[in-house]
Amino acid sequence: MSGGQVLLVDDDADLRGATLQSMDLAGLEAQGFAAGEAVLDRITSGFEGIVITDIRMPGIDGLSLMTRVHEIDPEVPVLLVTGHGDVPLAVRAMREGAYDFIEKPFSGAQLAGIAARALEFRQLVLENRRLRAVAGQSDDLESRLVGRSAAMIDLRRRVRTIGPSDADVLIEGDTGTGKEVVAQALHDLSPRRGRPFVAISCSALPEAMIESELFGHAPGAFAGALRARMGKFEHARGGTILLDDIGAMPMEVQGKLMRVIEDRVLTPLGSNERIALDVRFIATSRVPLAEEAAAGRFRADLLYRLNVVSLRVPPLAERVEDIPALFCRLLAQAQARHRLPERGATPGLLAELARRDWPGNVRELRNAAERFALGLMEQAAAGAEASADTTLAERMAEHERRLLVDALIRHQGVLKPVYESLGLSRKTLYDKLRRHGIDKGKLGSGSGGM
Repeated sequence: MSGGQVLLVDDDADLRGATLQSMDLAGLEAQGFAAGEAVLDRITSGFEGIVITDIRMPGIDGLSLMTRVHEIDPEVPVLLVTGHGDVPLAVRAMREGAYDFIEKPFSGAQLAGIAARALEFRQLVLENRRLRAVAGQSDDLESRLVGRSAAMIDLRRRVRTIGPSDADVLIEGDTGTGKEVVAQALHDLSPRRGRPFVAISCSALPEAMIESELFGHAPGAFAGALRARMGKFEHARGGTILLDDIGAMPMEVQGKLMRVIEDRVLTPLGSNERIALDVRFIATSRVPLAEEAAAGRFRADLLYRLNVVSLRVPPLAERVEDIPALFCRLLAQAQARHRLPERGATPGLLAELARRDWPGNVRELRNAAERFALGLMEQAAAGAEASADTTLAERMAEHERRLLVDALIRHQGVLKPVYESLGLSRKTLYDKLRRHGIDKGKLGSGSGGM
């Protein structure tokens, strides 16, 4: 029997009763609810169970319930029960943090099996938290990986789950999204946190010396090698090696790296000595390595070795609603670094920032915060024009999304002035928010005035 409790939400009393009976037969403790509001009173950051909810319900629907549960604790597994027509909606919800979904009609045993796995996952999450607490380790992911968008909530959930393991990790994402921050967080959440974290920029290493830099060399290995030298890999023993921008590594070196990762043994240049290597590898790439491997620019066998666990860090264009909070965080850091008095950003400026394109992502936004802190920030809109390969419909949809986010920020999440200022009905506004995946609660302090 898995520990923890299943909270089942379904307004269909017959289906709810049959599902509870299936849970009981499977040895799972379950409690049923006709509406989602009562479930929220049971959810805390230490809640040991999971939530199963129908998507279509009066009052608070399943997706809204999932969002509110994850605002309390983003790592509570939420399983969605869908009708046939709701499958695309459920697939989108998976990208936004749902644990799994099951389509009606389903067997009680099938749902119980999924629930048991979800309960095991929840117990693992809580045990990892307890181990970090015993070790006196604080979890500051909320301040490192700022944002309340579904993408960032899911990223933090996965980092918290993967961090304490010893699995090698591949992190992909556009330039400036914060891949190195994620890598450091994984190291800090791991048992290796007291050992070295060695970051190696694969694109900055001189090609003629790359093997010596990584693996070290024996005396006389090449002209000028007068004494033995420890490589970066050996220096990281017991800790974590970050291979930043691994796609820039020469193919010949990729082959040797693959053997090191596979055997956890390295041989310095000019030496026959084999050195055991106790490290965790984390690699980052700004381009999808699967595409690079398919094009013959990256070794497929090395990708297989690295890609034990993969994470994707979203660009700012996919989490526009996070820009105001992220800018405020970066601004506070810049002001503290330069010992400047605090000067907050106005709602108008934050709305303007959310409308801009940020091709350089967090790195570019950090530069803007620096300029603002120093009084040098230009008022002209920054960023590149929409890419020429996007369709008109895609550009129009993105423009509409930005207008909605802008209005929500300006009106602090209060919906009535939003739909009045945009000339929309309340229903039309709700439909547009849902279509664009915008959570009004994450863009303001209130939702009243409806």
